[in-house]
Amino acid sequence: MKSVETIDFGIVVKEQRKQMSLSLSHLSSKLQVTKGYLSRLESGKAAPSATMVKKLAGLLKLDSTKLGILAGYLPSDVEKILYANPVEAPTVLREAFGEYGNYRERTTNKNEQERVGSTKYKALYELVHRDCFQWLEERKSNSIQAIVTDPPYGLKEYTATEKAKLRNSNGGVWRIPPKLDGYERQPLPRFTVLNQEDKSKLKRFFFDWAQKVFRVLVPGGHIFIATNPLLSHLVYDVIERSGFEKRGEIIRLVQTLRGGDRPKNAHHEFSDVSVMPRSCWEPWGLFRKPCEGRVQDNLRKWKTGGLRRISKDQPFCDVIKSSPTRTSEREIAAHPSLKPQAFMRQIVRASLPLGEGTILDPFMGAGSTIAAACAVGYKSIGIESDPEFYRIAIKAIPRLTTFSDNGKNVSSGFSEIESQEELFVLR
Repeated sequence: MKSVETIDFGIVVKEQRKQMSLSLSHLSSKLQVTKGYLSRLESGKAAPSATMVKKLAGLLKLDSTKLGILAGYLPSDVEKILYANPVEAPTVLREAFGEYGNYRERTTNKNEQERVGSTKYKALYELVHRDCFQWLEERKSNSIQAIVTDPPYGLKEYTATEKAKLRNSNGGVWRIPPKLDGYERQPLPRFTVLNQEDKSKLKRFFFDWAQKVFRVLVPGGHIFIATNPLLSHLVYDVIERSGFEKRGEIIRLVQTLRGGDRPKNAHHEFSDVSVMPRSCWEPWGLFRKPCEGRVQDNLRKWKTGGLRRISKDQPFCDVIKSSPTRTSEREIAAHPSLKPQAFMRQIVRASLPLGEGTILDPFMGAGSTIAAACAVGYKSIGIESDPEFYRIAIKAIPRLTTFSDNGKNVSSGFSEIESQEELFVLR
């Protein structure tokens, strides 16, 4: 095996796989991922999650800590050392991990573009690894112009216990669907399992959250919040009671594999019966903090109060056609609730009527909102409490920012107003 000083994560995995005489098909089967995804990992076109690094290390008999470093995951104690010694960081890393401490920079044209893109967009966003409730309590009043977020809607599915089940494919509140036509479907939270106590907790959670958000949003600032048809009424009610005005809903037309199933264990007996409608849409609640005076007055003072039009001749509409999140995006950002950039860029752009201000995503996940904000040239702040999702977001945001609808990475993004037109073509 070559010196690790001259190779990166993907090449380490590829060469070790070949040394062990494992084919792509064989290893991907053991990992329960597609052969294409494993190939992209080896070529550096996809970023592995921390869980995937551990699985690969175990199957390939590699040191998981050292392999994790090559993938960009540092042990917490080493991170502290590096933050405390930024100038001496390379030396500290080499001394701590020997040959793994000086792995090479990627030098292909594509990766060089990603590195430059990361530097270019970094000034637009701030990432915070913290509980958003604490952050909101400390944030200055009237300092955020818009919120675009996809929260932990059932609460239960993002507890430590349920996240562990999700990451180990053990189910729990997460429905781990079977493969369909060879395609590995994404896990889905089963909101139907929530009882009345769970729903009461959900209402208290969002009422407390909305009150804290109300203080930090400027007058006329909007909330775009992803919801679910089974639970949206509970969340909408408490947000309104916190002082916000409901301004409608954004309907994301998207056909997923959720719903439409026949009665469990009675498929043949009741073959003409669906337990619930097949899901073909996703609601996003739209709320506004009351303006100070007329909308025009609020726009002049706070730069908020309305929504940014697609163009002078075309207003922003409340129905948006959307495909499910592409596999190529999920390979960049491994999060079960990842929303596609083609959709996110549309609602993010609309959230700042004059294109000025800062967008907050208090439940950042893998960073799709932050990447969308960068792509349209907006400033943003992302907050995430889960350490693994936070690490994924750090690596995924620069790549999602330059992600285009045709599945290829481009260096320019969509920062110019004129470039927005292609985002609003219904597909």
